[in-house]
Amino acid sequence: MSEEVIMPDMNQINACLDKIRPYIQQDGGDIELMGVDENAIVYVAFRGACAGCMMAAEDFSSGIKLLLMDEVPGIRDVLLIG
Repeated sequence: MSEEVIMPDMNQINACLDKIRPYIQQDGGDIELMGVDENAIVYVAFRGACAGCMMAAEDFSSGIKLLLMDEVPGIRDVLLIG
């Protein structure tokens, strides 16, 4: 028997990203929601200065991913793509 997947709310995901977006934009970057798959895995990508920054992956795993998973019910994982 497979576990039922509860899909996270796209509006909640975007609202959460909007909370942290100003801090990312201060450094000349941005973050974009790329989508959510059928397994409730969220895909995001850095844009601008963050796209090639060595610190971006650390900021993602220690902050952005944890915030999304904590604030938005149903998210099973958050992956950085791009």
